[in-house]
This record gives sequence, C-alpha cells and structure tokens, in this order.
Amino acid sequence: MSNATPPGWYPDAATPGTERWWDGTAWTAHTRPITSVPQQFGPPEPVANAYGDGSGSAATGGGTRIVALAVAALVVVGAAVTGAVLLGRGDGGTQPKAGPSSSAPLPTADRDSPSPSGSPAEGDPEVLVDQLNGITLPIPDGWEKPESTGEEALTMRTVDSYNCPGDSSDFCYHGTVTTRTASGTDITSAEELAKRDITTAADSAYEEDIVGDRIHGGITSHRQLASASVSVAGRTGHQVRWRVTTGKGPGGYVQSLVFPSTVGSESLIVVRYAFDAGPDGPPLSLMDTITEAIRPIDDSGTSGGVGSSVAP
Repeated sequence: MSNATPPGWYPDAATPGTERWWDGTAWTAHTRPITSVPQQFGPPEPVANAYGDGSGSAATGGGTRIVALAVAALVVVGAAVTGAVLLGRGDGGTQPKAGPSSSAPLPTADRDSPSPSGSPAEGDPEVLVDQLNGITLPIPDGWEKPESTGEEALTMRTVDSYNCPGDSSDFCYHGTVTTRTASGTDITSAEELAKRDITTAADSAYEEDIVGDRIHGGITSHRQLASASVSVAGRTGHQVRWRVTTGKGPGGYVQSLVFPSTVGSESLIVVRYAFDAGPDGPPLSLMDTITEAIRPIDDSGTSGGVGSSVAP
C-alpha cells in the first residue's frame, strides 16, 4: 500500500519511556529506551462553566463541571487500559495488522514477561536471539555473545582473542557471525543481495575495522568458493563464500547468507560469517552447521528450517 507506515521505532504506549519496532506490518517484541527529551506540556486551558462565563467558580457550577469532566476522563482511561490488557492476553486472539497511526493498536508486550512456550529467552547463553528478525542462531562451544561491540548488528564470536597481525594494539577474534536486517537498499532478490554484500562482508572483516585500521594488513586477493541457493528457517535464500588473502596473518573465509524473514513484511536478513584460516580458525564446516540450525523464534525446538551444505 502506498500509504503504509514504514518500518521504524515508535513510542510504546504500553511501556512509558520506551520505543517499539514496527516492521512495516506488525509490532515486534524488540524495544529500546527513548533517548529524546520528552515534550513539555503547558497547563490545561480553563474549562468554561455551565453558564459559559469561563470563571470556573464553584458558586456558578464550574467546579461541578470540572469534576464531571475529570471523572469522565478517568472512565475513558480505564477502558483504554482494560482494552490494552485484553489485547495482550495469550487467549488465541490476534491484533489487527495496522500501521502505528492514531487508529492502530498499541503494542502491549511486556519486556519483563516470561517468554512464550517454546521461545528461547534472550538470556540463554547457548542461543543468539534476533527478536527484530524473528530468528535464533545456536552459539557454538567456545563462543560468546558480547554485551557490547562496535557493530550495530547482533553479534556472536569466539571467546578467545589475539593481537591482530596488522596492529598488535588491537584484538582480533578467530570467528565472528553477525545478523542484521538489510537496509539502505531496494534489492529484493536474496541472490543479488548476497552477491553484492560479500564484498562488504570481506572488507569489514579483513580490510578495515570500524575505525579504519587495517588490522590484518588489508585484503590482497580473494577467491570465490561457492555461490548457491540455500533453505534457511523454511525460506529460500542464497549464500556466497570467499577465501581472502591478507597482507598479514593467515587470512580467512567470509560468507554472506541472505534470506527473507518469516515475520512481518518478510524483509531480507543478512547473516555474515568471518572465520580465520589456519589451524587456529574455526572449522569451515561450522558455517554450514550454524546455517542448518537457524530457526524461527517460535519454532526453535522443531524443524524450523534445514540449511544446505556448501563445500569449501
């Protein structure tokens, strides 16, 4: 629809002080604190009394009028709160899929509510939960999901780090996997986007870091190992894998995996892999293992999708 509300962060009326992500079709469970300064409102306009003289005097009936209006306002607020609670009940009812406009249903999910049956908790150390895109990824043994990184994307990486071969003052990791929503592009084909994204994936892993340092001495050459269709979480996607040679160190393997989300407007999801080459890097087969185990959030314990193995 031409007048559809675009995906974005909007105030969450159910949880004051937070914003909730609207994916273009429905509210998601992804929230964040509101960082902007709230608008300051002035005092209310005086209410005219029953005789229309604006005095608001109890002697002329103005006080009674104000009390009546206040009681009516409380009744309206109570009805709104009751409606919000009913919309949030897990009794099988569904909310209408409308944009975040004045007539749209407001999100009612509680950030502190327990996870639905079968859904992993974000605090699970063995699962990387991408609430925004509606998927989960298994965290391999010896890996972690750091609380803070320079990446805007959701990240998991090897626990062990080492001094970067191109800049010994920085730390590098033998393996990293990130997941993000494709943005800043009008490409709708998973294959086309994967072929376009692999260069960015390689550059961000082995050419320059987020501050512009060439921590691996930069990429001197690359060789494509695979470009193939793959099924992920019940959706058909595409992945491209490169072997990159760097100015310093053993170089590595990078992969761009692109597939449509199972939620909302089915925006394309980009999962980037970066594994160091050499004996200290993760086995290349782990890329396929992670891909095969990607699941929709509501199907984490079942056959949410089977990935295709790609030979190096």
